[in-house]
Amino acid sequence: MSNLKKIIIDGIEVEVEGAMTLIQAAEVAGIEIPRFCYHERLTIAGNCRMCLVEVVGGPPKPTASCAMQVKDLRPGPEGQAPVVKTNSPMVKKAREGVMEFLLINHPLDCPICDQGGECDLQDQAMAFGMDSSRYHENKRAVEDKYMGPLVKTVMTRCIQCTRCVRFITEVAGVPEMGAIGRGEDTEITTYLGATLDSNLQGNIIDLCPVGALTSKPYAFTARPWELTKTETIDVMDALGSNIRVDTKGREVMRILPRNHDGVNEEWISDKTRFIWDGLRNQRLDTPYIRENGKLRKAGWDEALKAAAAAMKGKKLAGLVGDLAPVEAAYGLKSLVEGLGGHVECRTDGAKLPAGNRGGYVGTARIEDIDAAKYILLIGTNPRLESPVLNARIRKAWTNGCNVDLVGAAVDLTYDYTHKGADRAALTKLAGAACTDEIKANPSIIIVGMGALNEADGEAVLSQAMKMAEASDSKLLILHTAAGRVGAMDVGAVTDGGISAALDGVEVVYNLGADEVEIGAGPFVIYQGSHGDRGAHRADIILPGAAYTEESGLFVNTEGRPQLAARAGFAPGQAKENWAILRALSAELGAALPWDSLAALRRALISEVPHLGAIDEVPENVWQRIPLRDPANASFRVAVKDYYLTNPIARASALMGELSAIAKARAEKPVAAE
Repeated sequence: MSNLKKIIIDGIEVEVEGAMTLIQAAEVAGIEIPRFCYHERLTIAGNCRMCLVEVVGGPPKPTASCAMQVKDLRPGPEGQAPVVKTNSPMVKKAREGVMEFLLINHPLDCPICDQGGECDLQDQAMAFGMDSSRYHENKRAVEDKYMGPLVKTVMTRCIQCTRCVRFITEVAGVPEMGAIGRGEDTEITTYLGATLDSNLQGNIIDLCPVGALTSKPYAFTARPWELTKTETIDVMDALGSNIRVDTKGREVMRILPRNHDGVNEEWISDKTRFIWDGLRNQRLDTPYIRENGKLRKAGWDEALKAAAAAMKGKKLAGLVGDLAPVEAAYGLKSLVEGLGGHVECRTDGAKLPAGNRGGYVGTARIEDIDAAKYILLIGTNPRLESPVLNARIRKAWTNGCNVDLVGAAVDLTYDYTHKGADRAALTKLAGAACTDEIKANPSIIIVGMGALNEADGEAVLSQAMKMAEASDSKLLILHTAAGRVGAMDVGAVTDGGISAALDGVEVVYNLGADEVEIGAGPFVIYQGSHGDRGAHRADIILPGAAYTEESGLFVNTEGRPQLAARAGFAPGQAKENWAILRALSAELGAALPWDSLAALRRALISEVPHLGAIDEVPENVWQRIPLRDPANASFRVAVKDYYLTNPIARASALMGELSAIAKARAEKPVAAE
C-alpha cells in the first residue's frame, strides 16, 4: 500500500510521503515557510512557533507546520486532498505576533553584532514582522557563558530555539548543553558551566539563527558583504569536506561548511573551521639556500639553478606530503622518475597495496554508513581521525546500527562492543563464521591508518579483506592524509615503501612531507608552504602555495575526486606547486610536457581517467590480497594530537591553545587527601 498522500498548499497540489511534516511538504511545493527552531538534520522541537500555517477545515487556530505530519490531516468533506495555507490573514497575524514576542527582550544591537547581515531574525523580522512594538518595559538581560576559545556568547540575544542543544546532544554526541529555568528565566547553558568538549562545536555557530553564538576568532574582523566567497575543499582530514573560504583582500577571514549529502552533509570539524590563522603564520615566502650551515634568502633563478645542479646525475628520491594536490604529486612523479629516481607518498609507512584501488580505498561510499546495520572499526579512532565521519557513524548507531571496535578503547560518543585491542582479536573475528544477521544486513568494515602503518599492515589488511568477503560487507579505508589517495592513484609509490625509496639516495625532493624524519646524509630540497620540520632539514627551500592558494584536485578517503579552488594568492614570492616543478624541469633540461594547469590536467586524466569524473565515486575492482597472519601486538592510534597533525595546524596559535586544553582535560584530576 502506497504511503503517498496528496496535499494542496497555497493552491499547489503535491504528492508526498505521509510521514513528511507540513514544512517539508511545503519545500517540495517550492514554498518557503519561516522557521527558527526547525532544522532538517535535528529532531523537532516545535518551540519557536514561527512556522505557523492555517489548515483549512482543521482547528480554528494556526498549526505548527514543523510538528504536524501530512498523514494526520483530515481530507475534505467529499474526500478532497487537505488544504493548507501559508499566507492567509490568520497566518500573517500569527507570525507578526510571534515576531513581536521574540523582539520583546531581544537587544537592538545589530550594528555591533557579528551576525548582522546574515541573521535569520533580522531577515524574518523584515519579511514577516510588524513595523512597531507594543512593549515599552525594560528588556531582560542574561549573563554570557564561557564555552571555550571558539564560541563567543551573547546570551541576551538567545531566543531559546535549542538548535545548539540538539546538535551537541544528537550529532556531536556530547550532551553538555541544556536549558535551565522556566518562562522568562529560561537560559541555555553548559553543564556546570564547563567548556564544550567536542571537535564539532563550531557548527552551533552556523545553527544559531541569531547572534547568541558567534565565532570568537572571527569576531569584529569583517562584515559578510565585504568578503569574497570561494567554494572549495578541505584538506585537514581525508574526508574532503566541502567548504566555503571567505577572504578579505589577501587574507582568509573565515571558513564555513557547504552542504554535500554524500560527504560531510553540512557539518565541518573545528580544525577545518578555525585553521585559517595558521595560513598567516610561519609562511615560506621566498626561496632559501643553505650556506655554511645557515639558510639565506635567494631569488627564484638562483634557487632553481642550485636545485638543478644538486639533482643532476644523483640518485634521487621524491616524497609526496599529506596536503599535496594530485597535480603536484603527478608533476613530482614525472620529474623524479624521468631522472631515474623513485617517488613515495606513504610517508607514515602505511602498507597500502599499490595498484589495488579496492585495497587502498575500499568499496564503500561514505553515505553507505547511513543505511548500515553493522560497522566494524579496526585500528581507528574516527572521532579524532575524521570527526564528521564519526558523527555519521553515530547517526547510523542511533538508527539501530551495531558497532564493534578492534583496537584501543576510546570514547567515540556512541556505544560499541570492544572486541579486543590487538591483532589476535582481529584474527579471531576474521576466522569466526560470520553471523547470518551480518550477511543479511548492510555492513561496513572501516580500517584506520593505525592498523596499516606498522610493519604487518598488509597482513592486517588481508584479514580485514577476508572478513569483508566472508560477510558480504563493504570495505572503507579511513585515511588521515588528504593527498594520499590521489597520490596513490597516480602511482607515486615505490616497491618496498619509504625505506626502499630513501635507501642510499643522495638527493631527497621533499614536497611538503613534514611528518617524516630524513636522517643526515642526503641533500634535501624542500617545497612547501610553512617553515615546519621539512624546512628545518632542507638545504634548498622552494616556497609553495597552501591549499587555499591554488586550484587542485584532491581525492577523498572513499575515492571521490573533488576540485579545490583558489581563494587567494600565496604570500611574497611563493608559487603554485605544479608551476615550481615545471620551472625546475626546464632548468634540468628535462622539461615536463605541459606548461599550464589545464594541459597538466589533460595529461593526468588521459593517464588516470577516473580523476576527470569530478564528484563521482568510481566502482573499485575487488582484488583481495593474499592472506597473512599479523604479528601479535596491540593496535596503536594514528592521530595522537588531533589539533597538531599538519604544518598549517602547527602554525596556528588557536590550534596550539586547543591542543593544550585537550591535554589538560585528558589528565585525570587527583582528589585532595
